[in-house]
Amino acid sequence: MNAPLKAVGTPEKLEAAMRNIGREARAAARALALAPASRKNRALAAMAKALRRSHRPILAANAEDVAEAKASGATPAFLDRLALDAARIEAMAAGLDAVRKLKDPVGAIMASWRRPNGMRIERVRVPLGVIGVIYESRPNVTADAGALCLKAGNAVILRGGSESFRSTRAIHAALVEGLAAADLPTAAITLVPTRERAAVGMMLAGLDGAIDVIVPRGGKDLVERVQAEARVPVFAHLEGVCHVYVDKAAKLAMAKAIVLNAKMRRTGVCGAAETLLVDRAGAGKLLKPLVAMLIDAGCEIRGDAAVQAVDSRVKPASEADWSTEYLDAILTAGVVDGVDAAIAHIERYGSHHTDAIITENRAAAEKFLREVDSAIVLHNASTQFADGGEFGFGGEIGIATGRLHARGPVGVEQLTSFKYRIRGNGQTRP
Repeated sequence: MNAPLKAVGTPEKLEAAMRNIGREARAAARALALAPASRKNRALAAMAKALRRSHRPILAANAEDVAEAKASGATPAFLDRLALDAARIEAMAAGLDAVRKLKDPVGAIMASWRRPNGMRIERVRVPLGVIGVIYESRPNVTADAGALCLKAGNAVILRGGSESFRSTRAIHAALVEGLAAADLPTAAITLVPTRERAAVGMMLAGLDGAIDVIVPRGGKDLVERVQAEARVPVFAHLEGVCHVYVDKAAKLAMAKAIVLNAKMRRTGVCGAAETLLVDRAGAGKLLKPLVAMLIDAGCEIRGDAAVQAVDSRVKPASEADWSTEYLDAILTAGVVDGVDAAIAHIERYGSHHTDAIITENRAAAEKFLREVDSAIVLHNASTQFADGGEFGFGGEIGIATGRLHARGPVGVEQLTSFKYRIRGNGQTRP
């Protein structure tokens, strides 16, 4: 077990303690890579049980975090991401159960073929190694990341945000209990138990080669810092500037249901819609009802001239609004000249995260799905489905918008790499 770091004292002592965390995680990763699926699943079952049993101390710890955040002036959206209740704790436990039921990716043969000389080659999934996760506000990331990394045979070093310090410690205690119950190394899921920001910099430097990849979960400032300073690969998205385009061939009832859900179900998640685009050819029947519905639901609308014209409550949109991730009950809305203009707008202002089209025109839908260069593109569905659990991944460690290795929800398969196994019978190369 790692020694507590709350009172490590000097920077030298903190650095030594963090290096020790890295060494222990690397050793745990080796054990996990060889652990059978049955043992990992036993740990996940024990973790879920411990989470359910520990709901009172977890809620008590979270109440202290929320009170501290309120006192410091945190926004309602921030408090929503931070707060836990019985339902959210049960959702975390259910997420562990879902991950446990997934097929173990480690050792899966991705492809195999035989060469003319008789050698048989296999491409086989293997764990990445040690994953560092740096996150803000959302204490549920502790359980999600721990479970997914474990299932994929990886050790994980978790550095939660200072605002969720107590909550993450309480959740982590349940995860450690599950690891111990399955006789797996407790360093397989390590929480950095300090609020000192220097610990983040040490993780970004790789802890002397112990960390193989970093996953940031948080706001733009955090992700920008990680992407700028990390000396190891990063799975991340910078912003979720997500669009819903309502085509002229959309059904109004469906458009209203999807747009309302995409924006207002949870405004603080990265898959929340931030921009509404409406086809000019259908604006006469679609625009006013959609705008009125959103405003009546408590959403502030910032629109172009066409949108302002249909409702006096609409505020004018600035140029910056079109590329803003609000994470709040605010939406930018505009009218465009058809699907080509919508695609062009998304390419100019979007963040390649998640974008949706609502239409009954199959050709328009297929064009949008083919040409919008985002990690997730939807037809007639809410952008809030940008979630690993909704993809059947059992959860996610984050959404990646890069083009190397992982893109979209990062689940257990995306937390693996591969190696080649070659079986011969004496072949030599001429």
